[in-house]
Amino acid sequence: MAVSLLALEVSDLCLGKPALWSLSVSATVGEALSALRRSSDPYLSVWSCDHYRNASRSKLDVNECRCIGKVCMVDVICFLCKEENLKNPGRALGESVSVLLPKVPGLVRHLEPNASLLEAIDLILEDTKSILALCYDEPASAALPLISESLVKQTSVAIVDKDGKLIGEISPYILNSCDESVAAAIATLSAGDFMAYIDCGDPPEDLIRLVKERLEERNLGEALELLEEESGISPSSSCSSYSSSSDEEFGLGRSGRFGGHSSRLVRSTDATVCFPWSSLVAVMIQALSHRVSYVWVVEEDGTLVGVVTFSGMMKVFRERLKSMI
Repeated sequence: MAVSLLALEVSDLCLGKPALWSLSVSATVGEALSALRRSSDPYLSVWSCDHYRNASRSKLDVNECRCIGKVCMVDVICFLCKEENLKNPGRALGESVSVLLPKVPGLVRHLEPNASLLEAIDLILEDTKSILALCYDEPASAALPLISESLVKQTSVAIVDKDGKLIGEISPYILNSCDESVAAAIATLSAGDFMAYIDCGDPPEDLIRLVKERLEERNLGEALELLEEESGISPSSSCSSYSSSSDEEFGLGRSGRFGGHSSRLVRSTDATVCFPWSSLVAVMIQALSHRVSYVWVVEEDGTLVGVVTFSGMMKVFRERLKSMI
């Protein structure tokens, strides 16, 4: 197995996959938003060239045309949440798409098609893991830098109570299924109320009214118009219960239960959890079954103590692979 993996190249991972949706860096935020609405992919790659204008050219210098980042609906939402953009969404949508790209040095790495799979894994393992958490009664707007960071790290923002117990999460995955009008809710609601706003299908009517009232109080008329235009569109998320990985489910021994704590987590937005004693196999199955790249680690009483990330799992895999060589 180790020998066959070592023989793989990065290009092998691209076989049978559709071409990336691309966007030129000269495009606007509005054009990116329009493309995201049309695309079946959650992300758009941003390039230093225009693929469509250069399609007729038989040969293009690789240095002329390079991927410089990717954007998704979460980037648009976080950008529109800024006070100056809420006051004038039209002007904000006319900004260059480059304002959506994270200002993180070395975030975009380029590999040659014939690079080995191990080279790609080593780049992934350079990522660092940390817990991104916010108290449920803090403003949802306080989560904006954490949401942006979680998007880069492919994790989520944990929402905890005053005792540090996990209540739910604000997930970039869920936000990616929302429309841009959700920016108004982030700007006006608490973190706990915002979880309820994006959870369980249509936002509750009382929270929609609350958002409108607070927008009016802040004289954010254009943001209010945006909310009213899009109020008929709801996120595609559905109500979900608090789920945990259990070794016992897979015949691997000890499992953990939350007792009465899980019954309080009615606003949990796909908060996938494991326990400190859960096996790595159980956690990996849990992550794969929920299609997430991280799993929260909690104690039996629900206290948040850590997070297991995809890169952390890959590190264990990488070390095991090295021992097999």
